[in-house]
Amino acid sequence: MRRTLALAKKELQMYFYSPIAYAAFAFFFVIAGYFFSANFLYPPYVVDVRPIFGTITFIFLFIVPLLTMRLVSDELRMGTDELLLTSPASISEIVIGKYLAALVVQLLLVVGSLIYPLILSAYGTLDHPVLWMSYLAMFLLGAAMMAVGLFASSLSAHQMVSGIAGFALLLLFWTIEWLGDTIGGKVKDYLGTFSIVGRAANFQKGVLDFADVLFYVTFIAVFVVLSIQVLERKRWR
Repeated sequence: MRRTLALAKKELQMYFYSPIAYAAFAFFFVIAGYFFSANFLYPPYVVDVRPIFGTITFIFLFIVPLLTMRLVSDELRMGTDELLLTSPASISEIVIGKYLAALVVQLLLVVGSLIYPLILSAYGTLDHPVLWMSYLAMFLLGAAMMAVGLFASSLSAHQMVSGIAGFALLLLFWTIEWLGDTIGGKVKDYLGTFSIVGRAANFQKGVLDFADVLFYVTFIAVFVVLSIQVLERKRWR
């Protein structure tokens, strides 16, 4: 655990040595601020945090590939992966450390976006169960997307390829419920269970369903394990 935390700290420092992280943060808050002002700062005022959730999670679709594309691909590109793979730390510790760093960055974005409900509270009383459950969903959804981005980063030594692969995978899981609606029947229900957005519906009603929490935790674990397996294969080549 100590090695994992040390790796996470080192990776977190690398985030803020890179201009990509600052560009991603700037893009996030400029776009989120624009949509917030367009929706809420002009009458009629609707004191509802759910549109904020929709806006921010949609921005995640573009931000997450930017924030995760260098996690592993940078090591592969510079050849430092060989040093990592032969270090005393296990592959699992390396991957989890990198994921924890990405998770902290994502948490900073979620916490920073609390400025919007704070501004909104000046116009009326917020529904606090809906607010906090929506933000829990925002964090879980973002964490799941970070896991997908980490996996995509392990597939290629080229950051751009990893970013595009991450975006494509996220777009698939984002739109899979719409695909089910198009097909209809039992396929609709089956595909809907894998929708990372659809699973947030109960949270946005202020309802905590542990089945939805378990879905996100399992989803994260699957993609972290897949990332570990990809690197394990690279080790034995």
